[in-house]
Amino acid sequence: MTAELVRGQNHPLSQSRLEIRISAGTPVAAAAALSDENGRIHGTEWVAHPGAPVQPGLEVSRQAAADHRLAVDLDAVTEAVHRVSVLLALPAANGGAGPARFGAVAAPFVAVTGLDGTEVANYTITGLDLESAVVALELYRRQGAWKVRAVGQGYAGGLAELFADQGLSEAAQLAAGIDEAVARGLARSVQAPPPRTSEGDRSRQAAAPAVGPDQGAAPQGAPGPVPPAYGGQPAGGQGQGGPQPAYGGATGPHASAGGGPVNYSHPRRQTSAPPPPPPAAPPAQPGQPTRPVAGDATGWSMEERLYNQVWGMFEDLARTAAAYRSAVDFAESRMDKELEQALSDPRSRIGGQGDAAREAARARYTQLVDQARASLDRDVAQLVAESEVVEPALPPAFARWDNPCWHAYRVPMEIPMALRLGDLRLPEAESIRIPMLLRLPLERGLWIDSGRTDSLDGSFTDSHDMRRLAMDTAVAHAARLLAVYPAGEFTVHVVDPAGSGAQALAPLTQSGVLAGPPAQGAAGVTEVLARLTQRVDLVQMALRGGAPDALPPGFDTSQQLLIVNDFPHGFDDRAVNQLRYLVDEGPSVGVHLMMVADREESAGYGPLLDPLWRALLRLTPVPDDHLADPWVGHAWTYEPPAVPHGSEVLRTVLTQVAEARRTWNR
Repeated sequence: MTAELVRGQNHPLSQSRLEIRISAGTPVAAAAALSDENGRIHGTEWVAHPGAPVQPGLEVSRQAAADHRLAVDLDAVTEAVHRVSVLLALPAANGGAGPARFGAVAAPFVAVTGLDGTEVANYTITGLDLESAVVALELYRRQGAWKVRAVGQGYAGGLAELFADQGLSEAAQLAAGIDEAVARGLARSVQAPPPRTSEGDRSRQAAAPAVGPDQGAAPQGAPGPVPPAYGGQPAGGQGQGGPQPAYGGATGPHASAGGGPVNYSHPRRQTSAPPPPPPAAPPAQPGQPTRPVAGDATGWSMEERLYNQVWGMFEDLARTAAAYRSAVDFAESRMDKELEQALSDPRSRIGGQGDAAREAARARYTQLVDQARASLDRDVAQLVAESEVVEPALPPAFARWDNPCWHAYRVPMEIPMALRLGDLRLPEAESIRIPMLLRLPLERGLWIDSGRTDSLDGSFTDSHDMRRLAMDTAVAHAARLLAVYPAGEFTVHVVDPAGSGAQALAPLTQSGVLAGPPAQGAAGVTEVLARLTQRVDLVQMALRGGAPDALPPGFDTSQQLLIVNDFPHGFDDRAVNQLRYLVDEGPSVGVHLMMVADREESAGYGPLLDPLWRALLRLTPVPDDHLADPWVGHAWTYEPPAVPHGSEVLRTVLTQVAEARRTWNR
């Protein structure tokens, strides 16, 4: 039975290998500190944090996210360690773009589980206000046994004050290093996988047009879920116990957009009927693995089951690849040690003893690597078999452009929970591609990098080709967004100051799905940015005033996407500041940005634009291994969505979207 702790309460631990699961309504940086019996941290090497995620017995996430999983092995910590403290901090407290105090966000939830996912104890950290860093709980040694205690001690001075309170002399330097590590990870994170248990309220409701918070996902720098660098709320849209309306600046059902009182209801309390059972797998032949079935993950709908199954495949591939890399590293270190021992003995240099020792060491290395490779190949083969049944079953929002489901496409009546932005793969498993799913509504903008690069296959792509490919990729993303939203629920604006993207934009302009012709020249840039900036201001004022129904008559409540090509051409200083404002404030009120740009072309602005690039999820028009996950540190290769050559699927889908928009506007 799970122990639901309150502040100061403790509970015995019967296992030494544990997982600490953290759920927050906003991206937080997680760390773990080792301390002695007096609670003192003896040095920076006693702290596992995003800049140094692995310490003896500890492994933490490498970036800020709304959901974290920390690995703890109490048997692996040294005898000098008597406490393991789990620390949470808001990146915004040191110059980030999010909330600056825990009192403005949902109460963080921390759970201690076994490796099998069984929850031992949990703690909802309530009563926080001005604090920007908090000691969530601690695992401590008492008379040879370990216990967990709910702490909830907050610090308004952030991590620097927290570390200083625990006796660390380099407190300020360590806090600054953690902030820098988090900032580096924001622009390259993969979204966190959703929880794979059936706990929590998973029911979904359609977004209301007037009020609501953002989805509380990790920075989808993941991408977060991740995630992730790709941040993720628990699948189902109400993972913290309430619906997700379309607009608002607070996160989750615990805080109102106007800064109202915080609801401290238990975030894991189940309040609705259980989901129907998933499809049963057919019986496997003796000695054979279970045959995979599409939609056999937990969830309250087939869409959610498939979403969770995809992320389960992502986790499985990440873990099996990490195990393979670890085994290879061990084999290499063992061979090096054996060779060093053989060469250090002068007697081995006489006759054939040295050669025999070297051959034996290499043979043992080959044996270990072959065993690890066989295990990896077995797991990858199972994932490939699962992918072969999952891919055909995916709905259009999750499917590739070559999936037959697009031939039967109809404009949907409800907003899906996620959108496919491409595929992810690892070099050890070239035969498997994992769909990269991003939760909707978008929580951060997208940056399609048109800068020059060497593609992974060795071919060189010049700047002209990259610009063309980048715009084609942006159009494919925009078309998919238009296709998965109901009629009238998504509006696209385009800023193309020099008109260089006219050819790539033809599918959007010719089908009539844009809000208006692409804006050109400095005057066009100014007009579009002013209109969208005013929209953000109006919605924010309505929400803060508690009167979302007071918006002007005829106000378009749909989600808005601005595609910007050739930045910073046509942008003056005022336009640049407006763009930064839309990136920071727009997503919470339904205004999103897609940049098609080469960062080097805006180098003249210096560090002024660094927050802009970090706030966007960087994607590329060619395969690039630039996305990182915060769990095992893999550099995932991202492959953009490709419309089959000569296919009419894009034109067909956009034609249906345009017709549905015309019907809806009558």
